[in-house]
Amino acid sequence: MAAALQPFELRGQTDGQLSQYWAVPTLYNPAAAGSGAGDVVRMRGGARLQWVGIDNAPMSFVLTGDMPFKIANKRIGLGVVAMQESAGLYKSLSVGAQISYKLRKLGGEWSGGLQIGMYDQSFKGSEVYLPGDDDYHEGADEAIPTQDIHGTALDLAAGLRYEHKWFHAGIGCTHLTSPTITMNAGDAGGGSETAGGQRYEFKASRTLYFTAGSNIPIKNTLFEIMPSVLVKSDFTFTTGQLDLRGRWKKFLSAGVGYRWNEGVVISLAAEIKDFYIGYSYDYSTSAIHKASSGSHELFLGYALKLNLSDKNRHRHKSIRIM
Repeated sequence: MAAALQPFELRGQTDGQLSQYWAVPTLYNPAAAGSGAGDVVRMRGGARLQWVGIDNAPMSFVLTGDMPFKIANKRIGLGVVAMQESAGLYKSLSVGAQISYKLRKLGGEWSGGLQIGMYDQSFKGSEVYLPGDDDYHEGADEAIPTQDIHGTALDLAAGLRYEHKWFHAGIGCTHLTSPTITMNAGDAGGGSETAGGQRYEFKASRTLYFTAGSNIPIKNTLFEIMPSVLVKSDFTFTTGQLDLRGRWKKFLSAGVGYRWNEGVVISLAAEIKDFYIGYSYDYSTSAIHKASSGSHELFLGYALKLNLSDKNRHRHKSIRIM
């Protein structure tokens, strides 16, 4: 019975990195909720297909929304984020609600943000294949579940951010408490153990993100240069991406980026009135390019303008006094 209660740790992919990280800043830092140019409700959704051509390669689906808000002349930001990722037999879902408090100091806006939500992890054990018809493999391994399991845990994130007219920088931490998700064989719902059931644990690694970027107008032209960087670390593995993009008339943008030890990123985007569309292609510089044609990422967005001024500038006169 003691063996049945012995927990085994499962490891899977957490917090897959997006090439267009600048398009969804709240995904990495809750302090970014309600930030940005103008008072707008900002909605973004997208998908990433990684390493096309490889079976069971990672896929990510993202949805974010955020807006500024005023309470007693205090400026805050509200946001929601959701991200589903799959890699092999693993699938995770992260959902969170965000709030940020904003304060104008030192020529810019400081923000501190918190996020509370849930993290759901599942493993499709019913598709596990363990060869056992030769002298080199065992047909069973109790450390690997052979039925579908999943579990859910409370998940927190926090961050700080500074935004100036010409640049921004911030640091955010996801999976702040490094939650452990408990999953039990014999109970697909992840609840209490059944007789003879095996307990498995999945640990979501605390992950730190540093992001920064700038908008540099080119004098006497309709162009601006937008360098940006993202550094990601789970305190065991660290990677980063450096990008240089150019934008024309705040309408069309294009750029190139480099992800450390992984590949080159080419991005294109258009902002048409209140709509946004962005696409990126990753070409791997590692040996994986021999099996994959690359990675694709597509984002769509919409911005709804708000009026947060103390006086309503869109007042209507009564037809009786016109």
